Amino acid sequence: MDNTLGCVMVELPLGDAASDFNLEKAVCSDGLFMMAPNHWDSPSKTLTRPLRLSPDGAASVVRISHRDRQALHLRVLGTRSLSPPQRRSLQVQVRRMLRLSEEESWRVKEFHELHQEAKGRGFGRLFRSPTLFEDMVKCILLCNCQWPRTLSMAEALCELQLELQSAASAGNGTTPTLQATEYKHFAPNTPARKESKKRSRRANAVEMPESYKGMESSPITDNLHLQIQAAEGDQPLNTTGDNAGTRIANFPSPEELARLDEKFLAKRCGLGYRAGRVINLARGIIQGTIQLDVFEDACGTPSLSVYNSLFEKLRAIDGFGPFTCANVLVCMGFYHNIPTDSETIRHLKQVHGKISDTKTVGSHVEKLYGKYAPFQHLAYWYEVWHFYEEWFGNLSEIPRPNYRLITAANMKPEKLKSTTSKKMKL
Repeated sequence: MDNTLGCVMVELPLGDAASDFNLEKAVCSDGLFMMAPNHWDSPSKTLTRPLRLSPDGAASVVRISHRDRQALHLRVLGTRSLSPPQRRSLQVQVRRMLRLSEEESWRVKEFHELHQEAKGRGFGRLFRSPTLFEDMVKCILLCNCQWPRTLSMAEALCELQLELQSAASAGNGTTPTLQATEYKHFAPNTPARKESKKRSRRANAVEMPESYKGMESSPITDNLHLQIQAAEGDQPLNTTGDNAGTRIANFPSPEELARLDEKFLAKRCGLGYRAGRVINLARGIIQGTIQLDVFEDACGTPSLSVYNSLFEKLRAIDGFGPFTCANVLVCMGFYHNIPTDSETIRHLKQVHGKISDTKTVGSHVEKLYGKYAPFQHLAYWYEVWHFYEEWFGNLSEIPRPNYRLITAANMKPEKLKSTTSKKMKL
């Protein structure tokens, strides 16, 4: 434990996972790592984000590093002590994000026995959120939406959470109920961005649009840097003042979202029709009609019958269609079913030369990836992720402002079949 600089160091032993675990590979394995409030720093190979460690919802910024083979180092900033329950909460959330349970570690080993190439590249753990609720909301944000807007919506939700903290501290300490008429008091800080439908005409050189430049600085990243500087002694940490920059912008909790007005949330965070689905999900959790612990407990021994049961329960939730349900179940550790959408159809055509549509894509993916059962999705996603890196370079090293450019629209279709294609210069 290191208390000298306003932080606590916690060691998280990797146990049996130590032989094949790599923090960079475990984090930068899915687009979720690019979504706020996650912050991957390539030079130091650390993941930084806020985590709620107390029942009252108070969050601390946590920096995760992999300095030795046997353990992760978890540096909790802005505090000089952790209670035993806080320490347990920290470890549970980090293990969930990085899939470090004993069951997940066995699945990785089994997958590697089937897929030697993935083993050689250290691919097998798909990054996810510290809570199932955050995963579910982010899966909603992924549906029927281009990647730049998905990133913007996630960032806007974290900005809103920071504003809600300020409003709560200025009042009676509870999350305020905000109506659409109060929107003027919470003007969005995240710039609105248009979703371009045009494909790039240059396969090996994409210029960053002017509207993306300078995005290294945002209320989320600026706030995060303030927390790190304060914890390391570069400036005082003020957790009681009115300056929102000294508070921690986290992903909103069900309690915070359940009290919001749908029109307000839609306008403030650009969620559109998704706002109602997110709020209904949050309210269902608060009211007890949606029990996330029941979902999580059912994942201990994944099977087809358990999958089907969970799928039907998810389908009963407002706005959870087949694609969203399948993505949530991947986050929960079920890998036999591949969530298929236009991205899947594009990939099969450009990589495998298969012409698919919504009716045939299921049979095509089964023919291609069925031999990897029950890890079809891991095999598919390994191929997709590796293919993107053939074009964009190592995704763990992409500057944060360029995350918005990691789309199929910035690939030149006629050259995609070449495994020696030039990487895009971002």
